[in-house]
Amino acid sequence: MIGNRSTMYRSSLKRSLAHTAIASIALAALVGSATADQPSVTSVLTSSETTVGQPVGLQIQVKGDRNAAPPSEISVEGLEIQSTGQTQSFEMRNFDVTSSITFNYTILPQRAGKFTIPALTLRAGSNSLRTPELTLNVTNSPNQSSQSNRAGGTVDPKKNTFAELIVPKTSAYVGEMIPIVVRVGFEIQTRVREVPPEIDLPGQGFTKQKMRASETQQMIGGKTYQVVSYKTAIAAARTGTIEIGPVEIPAVVMVPQSQRNRSFPQNPFGLNDPTLDNFFNDPWLTASVPRQIKLTTEPVNIEVKALPPNAPPTFGGAVGNFTMAADANPKSVQVGDPITVTAKISGRGNFDRVTGPAFDDEHGWHKYPPSADFKQDDDVGISGTKTFETVLSPNERKDKLPAQVFTYFDSLKEQYVTLRSDPIPVRVEGGTAPFATAPRAAEMAPAPSASPAAVPKKQDILYQLTELPSTPQSFTPFFVRRSFCLAQLFPLLVLLGYVGWKMRQAHLDNREARRREALQHEATDLKRSLSRADASPQEYFSQASRAIQLKTALAKDLDPNTVDAEVAASVFQADENTRVRLRHLFEKSDEVRYSGGGQNGIRLVPPETRTEVLDLIDSLRR
Repeated sequence: MIGNRSTMYRSSLKRSLAHTAIASIALAALVGSATADQPSVTSVLTSSETTVGQPVGLQIQVKGDRNAAPPSEISVEGLEIQSTGQTQSFEMRNFDVTSSITFNYTILPQRAGKFTIPALTLRAGSNSLRTPELTLNVTNSPNQSSQSNRAGGTVDPKKNTFAELIVPKTSAYVGEMIPIVVRVGFEIQTRVREVPPEIDLPGQGFTKQKMRASETQQMIGGKTYQVVSYKTAIAAARTGTIEIGPVEIPAVVMVPQSQRNRSFPQNPFGLNDPTLDNFFNDPWLTASVPRQIKLTTEPVNIEVKALPPNAPPTFGGAVGNFTMAADANPKSVQVGDPITVTAKISGRGNFDRVTGPAFDDEHGWHKYPPSADFKQDDDVGISGTKTFETVLSPNERKDKLPAQVFTYFDSLKEQYVTLRSDPIPVRVEGGTAPFATAPRAAEMAPAPSASPAAVPKKQDILYQLTELPSTPQSFTPFFVRRSFCLAQLFPLLVLLGYVGWKMRQAHLDNREARRREALQHEATDLKRSLSRADASPQEYFSQASRAIQLKTALAKDLDPNTVDAEVAASVFQADENTRVRLRHLFEKSDEVRYSGGGQNGIRLVPPETRTEVLDLIDSLRR
């Protein structure tokens, strides 16, 4: 992450040579012109003999061209060769100025033997230069460790570094997210070759988010440090005292050799100038060797408290501080058409335990499982917005959507907070029209009375005399008479009451059938989700316990939210082994429910665990 900083040495060289080198070059430019000799190259070892672990320096110097390109990577089996930067120099003789550039390398022998540094090719303008071959003899040394200690004795890198574990609070609740920062600083003069991109956070009883690393330069105590910050967040899974750390951060830094092994570079001007002498005698410009160091922070203890009892039924394990906004689209539909209800929960907390809000009254609605999408606005995923989309289908005419309810625990106020959205006005039309009573048959108007019959005439052969009764007779049909209709009113009312009762019973049976259908649909989706390999432990065990609740509710006609491990074992008459496995699964679900483990990079559930959970669910039969 922090590599070779050769550019730093070039800029430092320019500043150190400002008042002497520039003056000399300016004087030479005024008096005469520089020579135009052909470029040449030489290469030397600071020592042709060494021991295993004892580094030597390699210098490749090009004269006559300051813009020469360095050779390609030097690779010799058994030798670790690393570039330590480059230097430029000027030599003035009789007002003739000759420039040169030197490429510096450190050779660290890994084993004994005779090694050949091959000839290397360099480009200097249009010329191709080739260095001579060099030979290095490496022997084993019985006092190798003491020589190694003396080689790095001039600088102690641990005195130029620091490491700290930053925990903003030492008291928290179960499930509460706590940001953690581990900072490692190296003074700018310390040449860091390697630091890890991620470090371990030792401790038990908590889960952590994916760790992020960033690098900056900071002024601390009047010194400039290269600071690497590792950021994450943890959530306690149990009450009591948990210890974090100490955190160990390995690093590899380049340590210069001792002064007695130095033979290059030296002051190229031969001038009695303290500034140049101090610069060219700087131990950091000498050949360096890599050294692995380990920085360690102090441990930190956190007291974890349990959440207060008597949590509201709508509490799902969210701990932090949140706000909620709700909307729906479309707002004008027919009975049976879908309406998408959107709820956005924003804030800071354990978003992996933020579940979709519940609806205040679901009567007359068919609800489908919600979808969720989280967008974080920080480095570790404890701040952002989680959006839930739930599809509702009206079963009857409605004029508003039910309010949504979301409950979380506010760790600052130390109390449960319930957010409730306003009912959203909608327009639901259509559906079955109200039943109309059968029209009553209209009474028929009485027939007009017959005119008095004429007295028949007496005839010669036959005489017929019609005698009329004393009261007039009606010829209205019996079934349309008022008395008959009144007599039929009672059985008609009984029939209507029976029809209404049957319709209500059918409606209740239909609603129960729809409820079972929805539970069966949810159980099928969960069973399919449990077979996938891309679920985090938090999501997987929560879905597994929910699948057992649904299977138990369908088998015994229960409310799935009231089912626990004991109820499931009793319904399916499970043996002791199955009962223990059920209890362990529900305990694991509760543990991840309050643990607050994150989604951005969390480990996946092993295949053997998924197989065991699926076998347990399939084994539950009546």
